[in-house]
Amino acid sequence: MPQSDIVTAALVVIGEEILSGRTADENISYIAAYLTRAGITLREVRVVPDLEEEIADAVNALRGRFTYVFTTGGIGPTHDDVTTDAIAKALGVGVVVDPDAVAAMRKHFSEAELTPVRLRMARVPEGATLVGNAISRAPGYRIGNVIVMAGVPRIMQVMLDAVLPSLDKGRPILTRSVRVDAPEGDVAPPLAALQGAHPDVQIGSYPFFEQQRLGTYIVLRASDPEGLQSAYDSLWTIIVENGFAALRSEDE
Repeated sequence: MPQSDIVTAALVVIGEEILSGRTADENISYIAAYLTRAGITLREVRVVPDLEEEIADAVNALRGRFTYVFTTGGIGPTHDDVTTDAIAKALGVGVVVDPDAVAAMRKHFSEAELTPVRLRMARVPEGATLVGNAISRAPGYRIGNVIVMAGVPRIMQVMLDAVLPSLDKGRPILTRSVRVDAPEGDVAPPLAALQGAHPDVQIGSYPFFEQQRLGTYIVLRASDPEGLQSAYDSLWTIIVENGFAALRSEDE
């Protein structure tokens, strides 16, 4: 796939609750699949605590390497929601209360409910554009190539829907997968030769253990349908030649 056709992304997951194991992250797999369908390749994920310096360092390490950097978490109303201050620090700008964010929140909260604590959710780095939130109205935002979203899965999902139309997109990644009832060690040598013959197709092998037997899922990913089909056909030739029992999976 030509580099000019590739749109890449990194994800920074923010939250002590993720690192401590108190909360299981539900966002990484959703975002990865969502971006893949859109033609954006998620290349790296980092999980960091609710500390300004660590969030800023992670964002600065990634935003020059990838087309987009997404973040989840840390934009709520409490004292440990420091993502906005960290993003502002990373980009060298101030923090402002956005009047459009306040107006959006008024659609969800009464004046009595719109306390100074809740108004923390209307703070954004100077120069940011808002990312809509149709559920609780407190918005995310985008500044440069950094897109900041809530950590609550359902809210993150509507923010992702809201920002997607404004993003550049590459060619969608297509997938073929096969379940092979053979240990990964047996499958590895012919797969290495297959990868060498099809350098534009990403070929991954993933072992599993089921009913006291070892097996391997083989996943092929590429943006070019013809190249993907060629590699897929070659894979089945390998399966037949080696006498592997295998099962076709539905295309993704």
